[in-house]
Amino acid sequence: MVKSAPNSSVTVALAFVANALVAIAKSLAAAVTGSASMVAEATHSWADTGNEVLLLIAERRSARTPDPDDPVGYGREAYIWSMFAALGLLGVGAGVSITHGVGELIHPDPSSNFGVAYIVLAVSAVLEGMSFRQTLRQLRSEAVEFERTLLEHAVQTSDPTTRAVFAEDAAALIGLAIAFFGVFLHQLTGSPVWDSIGSILVGLLLAAIAVVLINQNRRYLVGVEASPPLRSAIIASMLAMPEVDRVTFLRTEYLGPKRLYLVARVDVVGDEVESKVAQTLDTIAHRMEGGRYIARAVIGLATPDQRSITS
Repeated sequence: MVKSAPNSSVTVALAFVANALVAIAKSLAAAVTGSASMVAEATHSWADTGNEVLLLIAERRSARTPDPDDPVGYGREAYIWSMFAALGLLGVGAGVSITHGVGELIHPDPSSNFGVAYIVLAVSAVLEGMSFRQTLRQLRSEAVEFERTLLEHAVQTSDPTTRAVFAEDAAALIGLAIAFFGVFLHQLTGSPVWDSIGSILVGLLLAAIAVVLINQNRRYLVGVEASPPLRSAIIASMLAMPEVDRVTFLRTEYLGPKRLYLVARVDVVGDEVESKVAQTLDTIAHRMEGGRYIARAVIGLATPDQRSITS
């Protein structure tokens, strides 16, 4: 039904390497310059690095095959571990940045060696940009197929790890711009207030991103239906089967990244005996489970009075 997209594990791994390198560089720059904005950025990058570990765990645990204990698979673990990552971003990244910024406003410390901060910010922008480019490549290919804009798909995708990496990389690039202006205005005016404001703004940015990620993971844990284009594609796939005359009911729900639970009612061709119809319905279910997005399918028989659906 849908072409394969780049592996999200590659996206997360690249983000981990980029964030780890950036976190080390920012920490050294923060120690040398004493800049509040650089402290906030270092905290941000360390929080992102830790989050990538949680996202890699999410990828690994959600990919486990179904077993008797969980016949529909472990896909929803991706949303649980991604929720932990978002909470970490809120508590560590946002909390420390805002707290440090407020503390610097009350008790400002002098900064120096601004050139070091500029160099580290520039290198960080390159590394973060490489990670962001990989994420954009994955999202762009999927967004076209789901008939969404890139930003819509980034927010609505069922893959929480890709969404988290996109959000964190976007926040990182915006945060670098904020930190640059905080450091620059501090150097230009001689007032550490601008640096402190930069730290607070970075924290508020991280808090906003974290709230969005937490809410999206909550939605998928509660249950989200397939998008209209994917729903239409599923119906079209069933109607293309020679055994299916019409589809009268369809319910889908995400069990994990790109994995759906499907319940449908169909009217089969002909008027076979009960045992033959049961076998036909079982065959239809197995064919649907052979598709890329269907993890489990349950197909029932439609009654004559039920109306057909097309989307």
